[in-house]
Amino acid sequence: MIRMGVIGYGYWGPNIVRNFSNAEGAGVVAICDNHPNARTKAGKAWPGMKIYDDCDRLIQSPDVDAVAVVTPVYSHYELAKKALENGKHVFVEKPFTSSVQQAEELIELAERKNLTIMVDHTFLFTGAVRKIKELIDGQALGRLFYFDSTRVNLGLFQHDVNVIWDLAPHDLAIMDYLIGEQPEAISATGQSHLNGKEDIAFITLYFKNQFIAHFNVNWLSPVKIRQTLISGDKKMLVWNDLDADQKIKIYDKGVDVTSRESIYELLVRYRSGDVWIPRIDGAEALQVEAGYFIRCIQNGEKPMNDGNAGLRVVRILEATNQSLKNRGELIHV
Repeated sequence: MIRMGVIGYGYWGPNIVRNFSNAEGAGVVAICDNHPNARTKAGKAWPGMKIYDDCDRLIQSPDVDAVAVVTPVYSHYELAKKALENGKHVFVEKPFTSSVQQAEELIELAERKNLTIMVDHTFLFTGAVRKIKELIDGQALGRLFYFDSTRVNLGLFQHDVNVIWDLAPHDLAIMDYLIGEQPEAISATGQSHLNGKEDIAFITLYFKNQFIAHFNVNWLSPVKIRQTLISGDKKMLVWNDLDADQKIKIYDKGVDVTSRESIYELLVRYRSGDVWIPRIDGAEALQVEAGYFIRCIQNGEKPMNDGNAGLRVVRILEATNQSLKNRGELIHV
């Protein structure tokens, strides 16, 4: 059995503890949080559980095989590094680290010690994303044109990171998994209105072969929207994550170019066909992810959302911040 220790029992921590406790071949043996209220909450929810107020004690415990770091991003590097140095596998909340340099160091350390790193890109394990991956890999959409994501709501405002580092990692990780390509350049604009951190931002990623991706993230929206559009030359897809029954719709719509002889003679034919709503697996994503992490440790497999996947997202986030500071300057990556 893989014995898990969980650091952080705030918003996401209880979900981590519950799912790893229920994962086959695993069990949570210790929880740590530096806030007394969180420790009290953990103790009531898990009677008999070892509860620490000192992360070092949990990390150094011989009873712990793997550590889940569920804390603010500024603490990820230090805690994950200590865990790896003490021979523990590591499960890290998104985003992986605060910088590319930190991510690269953790990856090198894990490889040297033959330990597993997994970054908590939970959405990769949803039925919707797995279905979209199946469709893209099967060429159901054809040659891809664009990826357009909107993730907006009112709050929750963060005090240590801006809206990009808070919300965009979800969709950047999804795009990285689905597309499997790295952008050539990035441009971002945004503005801060309330606490000195950008609370609204627009990010554009440029790829080879004319593929483009756009992300709209916002803490100041009066409505909550979680929607992604993916267009190909065969079909178009709309994923509405807030729709409980029809999360994905595949549209047999598009444009066929019938003549390219000159700009004045360009002829197009608009195609409008059926709409297909595929069935989606309803399993809890975090439950699937927890089981996957345990199996990767047991079988010595490299997770698809490993440290390198986390690094790719952090590299984009760093470049995005650089572009933000220069009002949309194109940053080559």
